[in-house]
Order: sequence, then C-alpha cells, then structure tokens
Amino acid sequence: MVNRLANSTSPYLLQHATNPVDWWPWCDEAFAEAVRRDVPVLLSIGYAACHWCHVMAHESFENADIAAVMNANFVNIKVDREERPDVDAIYMEATQAVTGHGGWPMTCFLTPTGEPFHCGTYYPPSARHGLPGFPELLIAVRQAWAHRGDQVRQAAARIVGQLTERAAPLTESAVDDRVLAAAVDALAAEFDQKHAGFGGAPKFPPSMLLEFLLRHHERTGSQAALSMAQRTGEAMARGGIYDQLAGGFARYCVDAAWVVPHFEKMLYDNALLLRAYTHLARLTGSVTARRVAEQTATFLLDGLGTAQGGFAASLDADAEGQEGASYVWTPSQLIDVLGADDGQWAAELLAVSPAGTFEHGTSVLQLPAEPDDAPRWERVRAALLAARAARPQPARDDKVVTEWNGMAITTLAEAGGVLDRPEWIAAAAAAAELILGTHLVNGRLRRSSRDGVVGQAAGVLADHAWLAEGLLALHQVSGENRWLHAALSLLERAREHFADPDHPGAWFDTAGDAEALFRRPTNPTDTVIPAGASALASALVTASALTGSESYREAAQAAVGRAGMVPAKAPQAAGHWLSTAEALAHGPVQVAVIGAAGDAARTALEARAHWAAPGGAVVLAGEPGADHPMLAGRDLVAGAPAAYVCRGFLCERPVSSPDELQAQLQGRIAGSAG
Repeated sequence: MVNRLANSTSPYLLQHATNPVDWWPWCDEAFAEAVRRDVPVLLSIGYAACHWCHVMAHESFENADIAAVMNANFVNIKVDREERPDVDAIYMEATQAVTGHGGWPMTCFLTPTGEPFHCGTYYPPSARHGLPGFPELLIAVRQAWAHRGDQVRQAAARIVGQLTERAAPLTESAVDDRVLAAAVDALAAEFDQKHAGFGGAPKFPPSMLLEFLLRHHERTGSQAALSMAQRTGEAMARGGIYDQLAGGFARYCVDAAWVVPHFEKMLYDNALLLRAYTHLARLTGSVTARRVAEQTATFLLDGLGTAQGGFAASLDADAEGQEGASYVWTPSQLIDVLGADDGQWAAELLAVSPAGTFEHGTSVLQLPAEPDDAPRWERVRAALLAARAARPQPARDDKVVTEWNGMAITTLAEAGGVLDRPEWIAAAAAAAELILGTHLVNGRLRRSSRDGVVGQAAGVLADHAWLAEGLLALHQVSGENRWLHAALSLLERAREHFADPDHPGAWFDTAGDAEALFRRPTNPTDTVIPAGASALASALVTASALTGSESYREAAQAAVGRAGMVPAKAPQAAGHWLSTAEALAHGPVQVAVIGAAGDAARTALEARAHWAAPGGAVVLAGEPGADHPMLAGRDLVAGAPAAYVCRGFLCERPVSSPDELQAQLQGRIAGSAG
C-alpha cells in the first residue's frame, strides 16, 4: 500500500510513501480535512540525510499500532524541509520558542488552521531519556484537544502572537570598519585555540566565517584574521569531518576536535567550503588547501552530479540503517585490503587504532600530516576507495535544489577561474542550463526538481539570490552576456516580490503572492547557510560592480544596514553579511581586462586577475569596444592587452603585465586615481 506521498518529487517524502501512516503532503486539502474532522494536525518535518529522522520513522511511522493512533486522531502531514524551507522556518521558530531548542525530525501539533500549540523534535516509541513515549504523547494531545480545545487554541494564538512580535525588522545599523574589526576580535574570543574553529561540540564547518576572515585580511592585512582561517582550514582538512579518501565534508562533528562527524554530506556545505579553500590556496599557497579544493570540486561533480546536469542535495548519514557504515575502519580491515605492510602504514597515517574513535572499535579516517611517500599514499587511497565501494553505500537525495545549485554554480565557476579548471566551469554552466530550463515556469522560479521533473514548491528569496550570484560568476569566467541578462532578470523579480515595502532594506523569504502561512517568513541571520537577505545583498553587490548600477549598490547597502545589528552583536550568525560588507568596504574591486579573444597576453592577464583578485571582486575580460558597462571606454595600451583595476570610484593606471596587475591588486602600487 502507498499513501499520498507516492507522487512526490522529494526522495524524503518517498521514503515515507509506504508507511502505514495516512500521510498528506503540505496542502490546503489536508487542513480542510482537519477542519472537517475537527482534529489537530500532526506536522512532521525532516530531510532525507537526517539520521534521527530515519530512527523515528523506523520506530514509529513504520509501526502499525502507532500509525493507527496517528490516523484515528490527527491529520498527518509530512514535509521535506529542503523542499519547503518556508514551512520549516516558521515551525522551527515555534519549536525553539516552546522548547528552547530545535532540530530534526521536528514534530509539531497544529490547530486545523495551522497555528502551533505543542512542538518538539524526536520522540521515542516508549518513554526514555526524559522524553515521553510518542504514543502516550499522541493520546495526551488528542485528549487536550477534545476536552480543553478552547485553551489549546488560546495557547496557539499566544505562540503566534509572540512569534509575530519577534519578526519585526531590525533597527538600521551601519556595518563600518569599526564593526568589521570588532567582529574579528569577537571571533578571536570564541576561537578554539586547541582544535581551531569556533566554540565547542558539536562543531560545524564555519565556511562563511572563513570567507569573511580571508576577505578582511586581504583588505586590512589583519594577521589575526588570516591565522584563524588558516588554522581552521588546516584542522578540518586533517580531521574526520573531511573524507580523506573521496573528498567532501560531512555536515558537522559531534566532538570539538573535528574527529567524529555526523556523516551526511550536504551540497551547500561543500559548495561554500570549495570557495573558502580556493581562497586559502590562492592567498597562502597552501598545498593542502589546494588539494582539498580540488578534491571537494571532484566530489561535487562525481558524488553529487545528476544525469540532468545539476547537483543532488545530499548523501545520507546511514548505510543500510547504520550510521557511518561506509566510512569507518579497523586496523584489521586495513590489513585485509592492503596487506600487512601497507595496512600498518595506513593505520598509523590515518589514525586508525585498536581502541577506535567511533563505535565498536572502528575509527574515522584522519590525516594528521601529509604522507611522507605520496605515490604510496595514492596507491593505498585508491585501494581503500575500491574496497569502500563494495560496502553498503549511503542513499543519495537526488532532488536538485535551486538555492544550493546556485551555490555550487557560483563556487565552481569562481574556483575554475582561480585554479584554471575549465571542466568545473563547464559543470557550473550545465547546472545553470538545467535550472533556467526546468525551474523557471511561466516566468517564476521553482524551488526544486528531480529527474528533470520540476516540483510544485515556489522559489524563495535565497533561490533567486544564489541563482543570480551563480549566473554572475559564470558571466565573469565566460564573458557570455546571456548569463548576465538572466541574473539581472532574477534580481528584478526578487526586488518586485520579496522586498518589504514598509522597511527599506528588509526582505521577506517568501514572495508576496506565495501561499499564506501563519506568519510570512523573514530571518536576517546566517545559519549553516546564508540568510536569503544576505545572499541577495551579495548578488546585488556583484551586479552593481558589473553594471555600474547605483540602484543595486544602494539596495545592497540598505540590506546590510538593516541587518547591521546581527554582525555587530552576533558575528557568528553573520558570516555572509560580514563577507558582503567586506566586499562593499573594498570597493568592491573591479578588474577589466581588454584584449582580443585568444590573445596570449590577454589570457595571461585574465588568469592572473582571477588568481590575485580579492574575495568579492569582479573580473571581466572583453575585446576593445565591447558593449558592456564595465568594459566601455577602455582600450588597449600601446597596442597591447591591458588590465584596469578600480575600487569603488577610484581607478589605478592600466597595466599590461600580470606582475604589475598582481601588485595593484595586492596594494603594493599606489596608482593614480581616475
């Protein structure tokens, strides 16, 4: 038997399509059914790579007796948080307000009109660890609804009222040099001097903070900012959070030392970390950072690439119900694969011990130091990868999310330009073609697709912002104007449908004509991914530098100012805002390269520009007389290709040698303003 989830484009919902629970997808009909039956709604939110979502599904949603209680007393709605980030956002706020914490699986009980009155996360099938058993909770909620329905509705109204009050736009606050420097000081106070990173366990990869610290160092020369970024990048690259065999980062570590990850791999983490490691390699010359950038890009293409040209959302934490089963090793397993000599060498190299670092004496592979025998390591790594491929493999959530694909397009294009990897740029272009060809329906952007079939969920602000940013990155590395035109069209749609007309600089996460929820979502904080508003502000900065549009620049400045209290008071929740503010403070930097296509001198200048330009800069090459705002009025110098560097409203003298260009970009030549 299958339920109403069987036709979904979400792999997570499809995982529940054969449950005995009479699941509904999120839809008006489900709430109408709750009104007709006069029963509460049980809303369960999760995602495909979530370990504890799988646990609760197995324990409760696959249990016929528990399912019978759910079906008799509730209308049950299952939501993929990645497909409906708007629904997830407002009920996560409610869960955090009610319980003081949040996470997935998220379990909320709602009135038939959608207001939450009781919220939680994982519930076991019987009481343990201070948590009530899920069946007992179901009965208690149903009895409260039946016998104290008015009180339940009043409680729901209070929760909604409190959340609505909290959602008021922030007071405007400038993000100037003082705030940016203070953010570095605040991060230094939170820096883990022993293990690197920020705070304690669990520890998440701080991709956006790394990008901010690198941009701040490039603009100001701050060694404190560079040191924190270098040490954190090195620690993660050496630790178990990084897949030492195939590349790619896990979502977070359960410990403070980067040893034991929660094994799921998310597209958004790896896309953002590709950017950070590319810039680490560019700035420091680190062999490790370059290796990690290259392997992470390879993981994106080989591990998450889809047949249609996009990028899948994630790889699961589990394989055949066991967390991390694909990834962990014992010393004897290494010897079985490699033989005694190589096996013992690999165990020492990869910190695999008899005691283990994970469960049941197994260890997560680490690489505390670069191998002293590189050819031997490559031979060992290939053999271990082949052996691992024969193990049970984690499931893949192969839906294509617009926002996260926009991140991948952005960073693959950027990294391809910096590290001279045209195949990465080609992969970014293929993903952009898929999104523009499939996710744009009647002029409006959709959130996701699967197997080339677009889903029904409307695109949110972050979808528009990141796709625009990715298209602008493609425009820079390819010179193709079609990417620019498509990006500007998306930005105009975003300004039309998502701006808060009553509070300049504030943005809603859903369009004005989107489905009405109990509160229109808006969140100015960067979490594990950038806020929709900070992503849009960054895209507007890039667009302003490429087009010369004062309107875009003013909109970006207004957005940064509206969110300014976040970087000022909580920089750990403002990494992307801080990066965007750094780009604005730096000019942003513009590099225009003029020369005939195919000219070796132009190619050399363009390559050096991509390598040496600071994070947040824009780089564009074209021929003399090109019809482009950034290239217009610029020509060859003494008949030779030339590069023009500008910061804001000041420009350096044009130069014709890559070394002079790099010197200008690194601030070693005080060129004349023009």
